Amino acid sequence: MNNLLNIKTPAQAQAQALKADYSLSNHGFTNLRLAYWNLPSESLYEEIVFRGEGHISHAGAMIVPSGKHTARAAQDKFVVREASTEEDIWWGEYNRPYEREKFDELFARLQGFVQGRDLFVQDCYAGAHPDYRLPVRIITELAWHSLFSRNMFILPQSAEEYRTHVPHFTVVALPSFKAFPPVDGTRSDTFIALNFEQQLAIIGGSAYGGEIKKSIFTVLNYLLPKEGVMTMHCSANQGDNEDVALFFGLSGTGKTSLSADPNRKLIGDDEHGWSDDGVFNFEGGCYAKVIQLSPSAEPQIHACTQRFGTVLENVIYDPVTRRIDLDDDELTENTRASYPIHFIDNALPGGRGGHPKNILLLTCDASGVLPPIARLTPEQAMYHFISGYTSKVGGTEVGLGEEPEITFSACFGAPFMVHHPAKYAELLARKMARYGATAWLLNTGWVGGAYGVGKRISIRYTRAMLTAALNGDLQNVEYYTEPVFGFQVPKNCPGVPEEVLYPSRSWPSKAAYNDKYRQLAARFIENFKKFAEDAPPEVRAAGPKLETL
Repeated sequence: MNNLLNIKTPAQAQAQALKADYSLSNHGFTNLRLAYWNLPSESLYEEIVFRGEGHISHAGAMIVPSGKHTARAAQDKFVVREASTEEDIWWGEYNRPYEREKFDELFARLQGFVQGRDLFVQDCYAGAHPDYRLPVRIITELAWHSLFSRNMFILPQSAEEYRTHVPHFTVVALPSFKAFPPVDGTRSDTFIALNFEQQLAIIGGSAYGGEIKKSIFTVLNYLLPKEGVMTMHCSANQGDNEDVALFFGLSGTGKTSLSADPNRKLIGDDEHGWSDDGVFNFEGGCYAKVIQLSPSAEPQIHACTQRFGTVLENVIYDPVTRRIDLDDDELTENTRASYPIHFIDNALPGGRGGHPKNILLLTCDASGVLPPIARLTPEQAMYHFISGYTSKVGGTEVGLGEEPEITFSACFGAPFMVHHPAKYAELLARKMARYGATAWLLNTGWVGGAYGVGKRISIRYTRAMLTAALNGDLQNVEYYTEPVFGFQVPKNCPGVPEEVLYPSRSWPSKAAYNDKYRQLAARFIENFKKFAEDAPPEVRAAGPKLETL
């Protein structure tokens, strides 16, 4: 906010109460009107409403718009190329090199831009494991981004901890500051630029909250594998027997929904590390997709949309009654709720669990040909982890329309992976072998035909298959071998009709099914060519066999 009239704001008197000794001048920010340090949710609510950034729903959640960007601007992300890190980074589509000088010039203009303005600061941590915890600082021009950051990261527990906080990485998010492509060498006026040497990320031209959290995830994906920690774009929960399950998948495949199980403790919904001590959450909150959220199918997440402290991003509401409509996709299908993880009643305190017993690779198959669940060999698990097949749904990235877009995203999170996928695959294989985890492919996509013909598989059936896998109910059932990928598919599963487990039977035409399956298998083969050179022979051999159709 550019408060030119120097109007006193609701939390101005408390703005410095939790100020850190490591000041904003260390980041080159001077001549600010005022910095608001580590405000609690209540104060941020007042600031958000005062500044016209959002509205309070009838149930107490804060409703905010993210402007023109309602998803991640994946094509506008850059990584500064410099000597200390350039040999480690997987340069290409997701890690676009950016000149060090260009970054410095862009940041210098940004520093000038904020003079005379208000900024909000949240000092927090990423990583629940004390040995791998990263102190971070989130600096924003929007008060709601500060509330979002409080929800998503792990907070200090005392005034003294705030005072002595020194960030090891800083994110600066200023949506109203825009790049000038002819000068800055960017694709558009939007940018997300990471500089590992300066331990700094700057975001401009986008107010989408996901850019903040994914910037820190990207940082951890670079730092922690160097310490032998597997970094994972996955959700995680733990059963009564301390059996941990991991759910890999891109946004829209069901990570958040399936991990929020009332019969299991939630470790986290999106980003985790796997160390020699077990699994730990990177975050202190959840960022759930809430379009068409059902209070009966997903009661825990739905309840969070009705709570004070939750940020509802791009959710439609009635301006008179302030009641929200989770079915309305007027702005985007990628509507989101950000809330502290303790809003989930059965969240595991401390955000840490043991070693995984089951690993679920979630795919949303818009082709409608993959089985709804399959048990994988270790080699198949590595093949499908490296491939990362799914369909992007519901506008989770800029440029996506309503129809799902088939994609292969290495490690089920290629946009956030900094090292080559082979490094993460090697780490995962090593840990699976050491701790004896079983891998499953769980398809949350279409049955009875491709998108537009078939229908999305019932979440009730998906949950039944998941429960059976986690409880061991699928250990002693008969399996059939799916001919194309060689998957082991259960012939029966409690609570699931038999025909659901045989996808070809639900298609009106077997020939149409085979033709679609052949197309999908060919795309797998073509995609894996870019990884084949670095993959062991047994992993290359675990892919599909077109001649079996």
